[in-house]
Amino acid sequence: MAGEDRQDTLFVASVEKGMRVLAAFGEERTELGLRELAEAAGLDKSATQRLANTFHRLGYLDKDAVTRRYRPAVKFLELANAYLWSDGLVRAAMPKLIDLRQKIGETVNLALLDQDSIVYAARLPSARTAYAATIIGRRAPALNTSSGRAILSLRDEEERRRCVEEWPMRRYTPGTLMDRPKILELINEAAENGYSVASNELLMNEVGISAPIRREGTARAAIQCSVSGLTWDRARLVKEIVPYLIDTAHSF
Repeated sequence: MAGEDRQDTLFVASVEKGMRVLAAFGEERTELGLRELAEAAGLDKSATQRLANTFHRLGYLDKDAVTRRYRPAVKFLELANAYLWSDGLVRAAMPKLIDLRQKIGETVNLALLDQDSIVYAARLPSARTAYAATIIGRRAPALNTSSGRAILSLRDEEERRRCVEEWPMRRYTPGTLMDRPKILELINEAAENGYSVASNELLMNEVGISAPIRREGTARAAIQCSVSGLTWDRARLVKEIVPYLIDTAHSF
């Protein structure tokens, strides 16, 4: 948390610490013992124990009676449910995603930009999709995704350059692009074409193709399709998916 936020007289530090405990859990940390939880949250063991016990009593964390390890409880889903009902873009997107999924027969996602990352807010998988690719709330660095690059393509050239220079990246596969000048080139290319393509960035043999959504004068989302790189080449993507993808993105 930035120092200026901590100086806010309305800022409640204890709530911030509690949220750090909840945010410690994720794809790579599904269950945590007290010591692990304290390390992940960046808190001392005593404070972590009090906060974890409170969340357990409130129903947000389950605690194994034998191992005494914590994991998110089903009540966690209520928080996601509240967000999905509150976001008008997500509600408006769902029927459009369903229609697109029926037309192309491939995985379709709605990706939202959150600071320097994209977060999947809606996912309609194909028959071949693995479990991990169906989970809403998954986060990835915007620069390493076709969705993030597509959204950035709607910003002016100076803003694109600044984001590429400053935003973080993460290597997921041997094919993850970590060359910042090349990423800027791809974003500029997306600005000309209206869509962005990324291959082998998050998963090997996966190709992501995205078109940005401009809504109420801003760009914070993209429609993304994932296909197999073993069966789809660039020419086929451009011919069979890009027209539907762009039409869907422009329908907002």
